[in-house]
Parts: sequence; C-alpha cells; structure tokens
Amino acid sequence: MGMVWALLAGWAMGAQAAEVTVAVAANFAAPLQKIAAQFERDSGHKVVAAYGATGAFYAQIRNGAPFQVLLSADDETPARLEREGLAMAGSRFTYATGRLVLWGAQQGAVDPGGKVLEAAGSGRIAIANPRLAPYGAAAVEAMTQLGLLDKLAPRFVQGENIGQTFQFVSTGNAPLGFVALSQVMVDGRISKGSAWIVPAHLHTPLRQDAVILNAGRNNPAAAALAAYLRGDTARAIIRSYGYEF
Repeated sequence: MGMVWALLAGWAMGAQAAEVTVAVAANFAAPLQKIAAQFERDSGHKVVAAYGATGAFYAQIRNGAPFQVLLSADDETPARLEREGLAMAGSRFTYATGRLVLWGAQQGAVDPGGKVLEAAGSGRIAIANPRLAPYGAAAVEAMTQLGLLDKLAPRFVQGENIGQTFQFVSTGNAPLGFVALSQVMVDGRISKGSAWIVPAHLHTPLRQDAVILNAGRNNPAAAALAAYLRGDTARAIIRSYGYEF
C-alpha cells in the first residue's frame, strides 16, 4: 500500500463510525459481502451495497444516484466518471482482475477445453447484456475470436447483468452460460457443476477498478473501504474467488 493510501486508511479507520453506500458490479457480490462483514468488524463503519450491471450504475450516477463508491466490472467506467467530474481525481485503482468462464450447473455439461461450444446443439446459452456488462462484452469478444459468434448468437438468452445470467444457468433455464469465475469458485475450487475458464487472451482483460464518487468525497467510511480493499485481508478473500491482481 502506498504512503498516500496508508495515511488515508489511518485517518479513515480512526474517524467516527460512518455509513458508505456502494454500487457493486454483480460479479463481485459474494466477495464484497465477505469483505464488508470483516471491514465492519475492523473499522466500525457500515457498508450498504447495491449490486448490478456497471453500465446501469453509470447511468444512475450520471442521473444523480447518491452512491459514494463504485466497484466497477471494468476500468473504463471509473475513468470516464473521473473525466466527467463525477468522481474524485486520484481515487481510482484496480481492486481485482476477473476471469470469464463457460459454466453449466450439471457435472459434465462443460468440458475442460470448451469444445461443447463447437458441438451442434439447440440449448440456450446465457450471456450478460454486452452493452451494460463487461463480462457480457468479454464473452462476445471470445466467441468472435473463436469464430463461433454467428453460429451461437441465435441461442443466446440475455441477462441484465452477470448476476441474472448466473441465475438463468443455476435454475436450469439455460444449460450453459458465460459467467464470472467468482460466481462458481469458492476457496479456490469450482463449487458445483462444470466449467471452462476462457483463456484470457481471447478477450480484453477484465480489470475491475474502484473509485470514490463525489458523494463520498468527505465520508471517512468511503476512504476507509477504498483503502481496505487494497489491504491483505481483502485481497486474500478476493483471491479465493478466482480473481487476479
């Protein structure tokens, strides 16, 4: 942790307990819930989180939604908010790099090499809205690189965000879906079903940036959470869900 962030963390952790409202990319829901619980115990601050698609949060923030911190699914949205004067300059950092997986809730539904995508089939494939969700855009990129997009597109069922996309597969409404590794990995293992981790070279890196928004400028809990995400406790949790740095 750099000197500026260390000083910021020390000030924010020592401040009177406060509440921070956080817009969280849906892929980061499970890690953030664990991190928030530990952060609240360690700092005394309280986290109030909303989960959804990064593109939808961007529109809400532009329209005055009172979020104080954004945990994005990409690095461009926080940078854009900074450029537009809607976020604190210098507060942006990468808190995780995500991985995309093709996942099926049933054992054997997905082979380790993802060859199931090349097989003839009519079953639906869940994908997050690529206009709003970076993981959906990454899935489209990967299928384009593999030369399979035109073949598979008629089978797509689109979720509003990666959370809804996961639900389509977990409930059986789609036998396969492109989801975040964090949604199917716990403690370094695929928790259920079968998955193919999409090679990272097939899509733009899923660098996920955090930024303190203008509404959180003077909130010690916002500063404390941003600093906490860069610390060892949070990073150990983040790694356990398959994220990289």
